[in-house]
Amino acid sequence: MNYSTLKELIELAENHDKKIFDIVQMVEAEQDFLSLEEVWDKMETSWRVMSHSIQKGLKNANPSVSGLSGGDAKKLSMSKPIYLSRELSEAVAMALGVAEINACMGKIVACPTAGSCGIVPAALTFAKKKHGYSEKEIISSLFTAAGIGIVCSINASISGAEGGCQAECGVAAAMASGALVELAGGSPSMVGDAVAICLTNQMGLVCDPVAGLVEIPCVQRNAGSLMQGILAAEQALAGVKSMIPVDEVIKAMQEVGEALPESLKETGEGGLASTPTGREMAKRLF
Repeated sequence: MNYSTLKELIELAENHDKKIFDIVQMVEAEQDFLSLEEVWDKMETSWRVMSHSIQKGLKNANPSVSGLSGGDAKKLSMSKPIYLSRELSEAVAMALGVAEINACMGKIVACPTAGSCGIVPAALTFAKKKHGYSEKEIISSLFTAAGIGIVCSINASISGAEGGCQAECGVAAAMASGALVELAGGSPSMVGDAVAICLTNQMGLVCDPVAGLVEIPCVQRNAGSLMQGILAAEQALAGVKSMIPVDEVIKAMQEVGEALPESLKETGEGGLASTPTGREMAKRLF
């Protein structure tokens, strides 16, 4: 049993009357010569680290070594929301917080990368708090997210240096979106639609870190991409379909990434990094 596209993964789930997470877990066990229990334990460990990074991120008031980030998650979590619900505001704060912990050299789970580490943990913690999902359900959904990330890594990229931030925060948002759909009882095909919608909305996102550090605009993009993931999940669960098949969307994302100039692929030479303020920050730091 194996898969390299979302279509194959969806069909395996449908043909075996399983959830996507079941297929991903079984394939992982087969490929790594591990038992299902051992694979589960590894994922459970990842979830523990994710949860800890969220708790730490919401309390963190310290700046990073560079001084470019830190403390914004705590500010948001302590403020009264004006437009968002309290739940969504807290979710955004969680995404910011985990990204800030990464910038402060704290322990996080690269999901799929360190630069996009806040999106999946925040989305799943938000869902757990809102609907009371069990730890088992949340860990199961991480396998769903992992399967989506694996397909994107095979057919496109999860590296900002190769494909821009669409490959990092974009893919992380898609992973979160698919996981949220399956958590809510959505079908495998709905998971595919959520991923397609999410990636469509993140298409072309560039990677332009100020001073070459994973802080500006990376931390804020974790928050924005989280919202894209939730939005795509909501649409898919309502029956909204992507008119472009998900694997074609992933292929398009790869082509867009290849077309981006090098200045917009983690070199710190374009986008926000090339603004007068961005260059001044880099000069002051280095």
